[in-house]
Amino acid sequence: MTPLAVVLTMLGYFALLLAVSLVASRGKGSASDFFNGGRKAPWWIVAIALIGAPMSGVTFVSVPGMVGGSAMSYMQMVLGFFVGYLVIAFVLTPVFFRKNMVSIYQYLDDRFGVSSHKTGAWFFFISKMLGAAVRLFLVCMTLQLMVFGPLGLPFALNVAVCMLIVLAYTFRGGMKSVLWTDVLKTVCMIVSIVLAIVFIARDMGLDFGGTAKAVRESPMSRIFFFDDPNHPRFFWKQFLAGVFTVVAMTGLDQDLMQRTLSSRNARDSRKNLITSGLLQVPVVFLFLCLGVLLYEFSAQKGITETGDLLFPAVATGGSLPMIVGVLFVLGLVSCAFSAGGSALTALTTSFTADIIGTEGKPEEAVGRTRKRVHIAMAVLMGIVVYGFYLLNTQSVIDAVYKLASYTYGPILGMFAFGLACRKPVRDKWVPLVAVLSPILCYVLQSHSEQWLGGYRFGYELLLVNALLTVLGLCLLIRKKA
Repeated sequence: MTPLAVVLTMLGYFALLLAVSLVASRGKGSASDFFNGGRKAPWWIVAIALIGAPMSGVTFVSVPGMVGGSAMSYMQMVLGFFVGYLVIAFVLTPVFFRKNMVSIYQYLDDRFGVSSHKTGAWFFFISKMLGAAVRLFLVCMTLQLMVFGPLGLPFALNVAVCMLIVLAYTFRGGMKSVLWTDVLKTVCMIVSIVLAIVFIARDMGLDFGGTAKAVRESPMSRIFFFDDPNHPRFFWKQFLAGVFTVVAMTGLDQDLMQRTLSSRNARDSRKNLITSGLLQVPVVFLFLCLGVLLYEFSAQKGITETGDLLFPAVATGGSLPMIVGVLFVLGLVSCAFSAGGSALTALTTSFTADIIGTEGKPEEAVGRTRKRVHIAMAVLMGIVVYGFYLLNTQSVIDAVYKLASYTYGPILGMFAFGLACRKPVRDKWVPLVAVLSPILCYVLQSHSEQWLGGYRFGYELLLVNALLTVLGLCLLIRKKA
């Protein structure tokens, strides 16, 4: 696939993206409309948006590629994801709607105090900035290989162009733009995956039954792993990690909860969460089926790339019709820039509402602050993406979840303690607990095989991190005078 074809595909999508954004943001809205879309979004629109919202360019490229090393064990986490969505729908969402929150971290202020509020907001800020940058880094690396590199253009220009596009379509509309571009992303992503499977299967001479048989009989199609409790792929470790990962990375993440808080009420919010959580299961399964076919196809054609490089190599290497490359680019950019845009909007919301503060300030002043913060977040995100390039980070999907284990753990622990226990704590010491918990987790993970009889931590480290935070908060319980 030539750089020109890639550029034309991207330009066509960006034109559609900006058109959707302009239509979504028409009319004069307030600063709060930027943060929550005016709370007028139909539940089914939010549900469609939430199917694709957690899926970024990392999902599009890394999930099919990970089949070679981990088979379909990722489905064990996905089953846990659905249970996590139920927890969010019936435990967290009613609390957030009852308190009419712009930022979900305002709950920590109400429950513990200002220090806890700022701690939760800063941990989210670090988590989301690094996580979004990792995701955009993968996309920029792919675009560098396909477009910017062949044209002799530097990676820094690649990053600048990507961040300008993200900034352009979110600057005015905020959450309204994010919701409708997420709907567009979900449609593009599913169409791209289904048609890619069809074209690959056709080239391999397989009909629908033959495709299903090829996937089913492949050793890479194994889903459940109950044989070795010490292994990171053990079912209960991945299932529980999936439950708590979704609760932390969705239910306690301003980025993703900002969508469901744009629903009209808590009941609509529950409907969109349950619907989207249920539909994500077959969508992720399609990604993994595609991964099996990609490895089978590459073995036939002598393609040596694996992991994150497999799908780009097959789609754009010339072995398949150019339409497959177009579909790959379309799916990649729709996932990447939608995820980048929503992260940028959430970072702007949290930094403005939680760290700077909006209480008591006039509407115009909040609007001016929000615009400055939005631009600053875009610049900072671009710098962090370039930093990952300098570090030459490669294992992206693993990096995202490992990062979440350390940074979302204290947030999960604070919310869990706040909801389960009504006792007050010494608020000024909460930041110390939130910092010490990930440090102790790192020490435990580094020595787990030696201390725990060969046990290796996987993504369930998030739960351990949260438990350590809860224990630390128990030590800070304030006795009544």
